[in-house]
Amino acid sequence: MRRVLAFAGHYSVTPDGVGEELCAVAVAPGSVPLSAVAGRVVAYARMQLGKPYAWGAEGPGSFDCSGLTMRAYQYAGIAIPRVAADQWRRGPAVPRGRELPGDLVFMRPGPGGPGHVGVVVAPGQMIHAPRTGDVVRYASYSARSDVVGFTRPALSWEKR
Repeated sequence: MRRVLAFAGHYSVTPDGVGEELCAVAVAPGSVPLSAVAGRVVAYARMQLGKPYAWGAEGPGSFDCSGLTMRAYQYAGIAIPRVAADQWRRGPAVPRGRELPGDLVFMRPGPGGPGHVGVVVAPGQMIHAPRTGDVVRYASYSARSDVVGFTRPALSWEKR
């Protein structure tokens, strides 16, 4: 955890201050501290910022949405399914408003399940790989009308 915080701290002291507000998310007053798993999931997602979207990509040079989330959890020592709909079914579900950094947020409902997924990094904020021609980036999910729900894959692992 110290290495992750040191890595994040590097970005909080950049000359232009870019990323400073998001590096402090886990220690904001009144926030819930990140679990070890959630901290690694969020750290991995942050390390992928700016990498290009490619459908079916699982890293390291490019990602699609579920490839990013699968690898983020793998980095934290947890195997989750490859595609968004299967990740959604795996759960466990988290009620809206109770999501925490490291949880998964699912969007774009479809007959087989959600078609898009991102990693929650702060209230209403996620890191995701949005679409062809775009890059892994921060985005808001709070105003989206297509949010299906949230899961916390770390919960089942941390109860062991």
